[in-house]
Amino acid sequence: MINKSEIEQKVAEFLLQIKAIKLQPGKPFTWASGIKSPIYCDNRITLSYPAIRTYIRQNLSALIQEEFGSVSLIAGVATAGIPQGVLVAQDLGLPFAYVRSSAKDHGTGSLIEGEVYQGQRIVVVEDLISTGKSSLQAVEALRAAGCDVAGLVAIFSYNLQAATDNFKAAKCRFSTLSNYNALIEYASDHSFINKDDLELLRKWRDNPQEWGNSGESNTF
Repeated sequence: MINKSEIEQKVAEFLLQIKAIKLQPGKPFTWASGIKSPIYCDNRITLSYPAIRTYIRQNLSALIQEEFGSVSLIAGVATAGIPQGVLVAQDLGLPFAYVRSSAKDHGTGSLIEGEVYQGQRIVVVEDLISTGKSSLQAVEALRAAGCDVAGLVAIFSYNLQAATDNFKAAKCRFSTLSNYNALIEYASDHSFINKDDLELLRKWRDNPQEWGNSGESNTF
């Protein structure tokens, strides 16, 4: 059985060390959705660090086996979920496909790239979960193709209530290697942030829509 708490902390450590995650409570970022946030995450950076990339691959594979049992295909979510999904599929010796954010406007007009079959039991691999909407679009595309989506795994989640609600409404299980709660705990314990920052970070988690409506931000 995998030690989830240990993995959460280790992944948080890695993401902070390589600056895949940036914490700026005093100078928040602005997400494409318009939400102001003290955190910005780009897990694609992990691909540049072989030891970290290997740790993530191995633990995503173990998480899939423990949470979902036997599956017949791994599907990545374009674009950042594609390399992570390929690594996991290779590790598990399974076929791989990926789901586009929108159907191609040329050729076959495909939304799903790769071979999927009706009734296949699939786990979707994503790099990051915020509200879960883009991830669940991929899940619904696979379901529409007749696939049995067992669930979704990702490297990191922001622990937003919206994601929990959206996955519940879609009747889709999800699990992540690390999450916002584990991250801010690790960051505080290892001097990445101070106690005042920790309080601001907790307030964002509780009400991201209203947090930081005033003040300077970086748009991403």
